[in-house]
Amino acid sequence: MQRNSSLDLTQFIRDIPDFPKAGILFKDITPLLGNVGAFRETIARMADPFRGQKIDSLVAAEARGFIFAAPLALELGAAFVPVRKPGKLPHDKHSFSYELEYGSDTLEMHKDAVVAGQRVLVVDDLLATGGTVEACCKLLSNIDVEIAGCLFCIELVGLNGRSRLAPYRIESLLKY
Repeated sequence: MQRNSSLDLTQFIRDIPDFPKAGILFKDITPLLGNVGAFRETIARMADPFRGQKIDSLVAAEARGFIFAAPLALELGAAFVPVRKPGKLPHDKHSFSYELEYGSDTLEMHKDAVVAGQRVLVVDDLLATGGTVEACCKLLSNIDVEIAGCLFCIELVGLNGRSRLAPYRIESLLKY
């Protein structure tokens, strides 16, 4: 794959003020996804910190985590494991329920998707408060896998989601 290390990937992230509600500055990744060169370079750069390490599977929660985890899995020579909302997976599942600011949610993963002893990388598009990835890590901890790290395209530093994910290694490509 041809690399373009001088490409400024931040130029492909669009700010949308007051979305999904007033006071939120949404980081829109669709321009990044719409530019083949920028998307390719994003995947290559995200993979760099984990190249040469034994990663068995990349785990990501729907939906935007899938966008990055699937090509990263190919780049790192690992399997891709989708984590879904309840009722979306047809086979025997592990489930993990967790509390949100206003309610609760549940994540599910096929029981045969990862096995004890594997090294797993958890991937998402954005690290904000860290709740979804923390839930993925807790779901995985019940399976006795080694979490190699948590990987993000974007990190919103001011929301301090990184603190929720300690003691895991955290890598993010773009920080705002």
